[in-house]
Amino acid sequence: MTALSPNPTQRLVSLDVYRGLTMFLLVAEAALVYDAFLELFPEGHSLHPLFLQFTHHEWNGLRFWDLIQPFFMFIVGVAMPFSLNKRLTLSEDRSKVTLHILKRCLILFLFGTGLHCVYSGKMVFELWNVLTQLSFTILVTYFLLTKGWKVQLGVSLGLLALTEILYRAYNPEVPFEHGTNFGNYTDQLLMGKINRGGWVAINAIPTAAHTIWGAICGNLLLSAKPASEKIKTIALAGVAGLVIGYGLDLAGITPIIKRISTVSFVFTSGGWALVALAFFYWWVDVKNRRKGIFAFLIVGMNSIFIYLFAEMLGRWMNKTVGIFTGGVFGWMGLGEHGLFLIASLGALTAMWGLCYFLYRKGIFFRI
Repeated sequence: MTALSPNPTQRLVSLDVYRGLTMFLLVAEAALVYDAFLELFPEGHSLHPLFLQFTHHEWNGLRFWDLIQPFFMFIVGVAMPFSLNKRLTLSEDRSKVTLHILKRCLILFLFGTGLHCVYSGKMVFELWNVLTQLSFTILVTYFLLTKGWKVQLGVSLGLLALTEILYRAYNPEVPFEHGTNFGNYTDQLLMGKINRGGWVAINAIPTAAHTIWGAICGNLLLSAKPASEKIKTIALAGVAGLVIGYGLDLAGITPIIKRISTVSFVFTSGGWALVALAFFYWWVDVKNRRKGIFAFLIVGMNSIFIYLFAEMLGRWMNKTVGIFTGGVFGWMGLGEHGLFLIASLGALTAMWGLCYFLYRKGIFFRI
């Protein structure tokens, strides 16, 4: 295998595919595709466990869907060294880049809190959205970008250690129980309420590790090292994360809980994110397998836009498309669940079509 040239402005197609696939899955959720499949294959059906993987685990455990947010935050980290190098190559001084990052984080924070207002149908102040947390993790990672990987890794492990200590010190008896954990306590201080689903705002602290680990990988991929060495390093780091994360859970030390981003969850999900990056880099950039990736590439090119659009209008799209798909397919006797699935797939197709339209027009939203 040959290494890619360490061109500071190079673009990894594998990263675009990784991002695009992650965003496509998020758009499918907003279009209610997974809800439709679960209704079509209810509990007791042989396919129900498969589609249950596209829902968050209730508490202690891990499903596929629990990996999507970590993937998103990790991918942002991988892209950051490429973005920084490109801006500096285009003659922007560091102070201008810093100002851009500060503005970007502020916008993400406002988008994240604004989405909660949309969800609630009124003005609220809630900090549980991924964009709100991403505004923090990007800022932390940015100020570590010029440090060596040892410093970056050390800071990420320090944030995880801090998380573990805070939870255990606050409630030594049951540190990770919903309603009485440290995250619930800080939510009461910050927002005067706790989330019924168990999500907590201080997830931004441990999940900063995902973005930092992504940046470490981004710097490695930009280096002149052979591609085989890059893949081996990233894959082995991923396996180490999986062993540590699953090991902490199986040993009964720290349970894997996505909703409060326990240390074991961060290691496990981070491990899967690293393994996925190693695979995509090997398959797309090294083996040059490009067939079938276009559908995901165009979604990733407007990732923040389509995420916001889907979160705000996904259910409306489902309902609107359902008016027409119900009229066209209703006579086939598919039943309520079958028509719901067709409407969901139609809404997903419509939102993908919007991404395609923007791509054809050369419109790419950046913040």
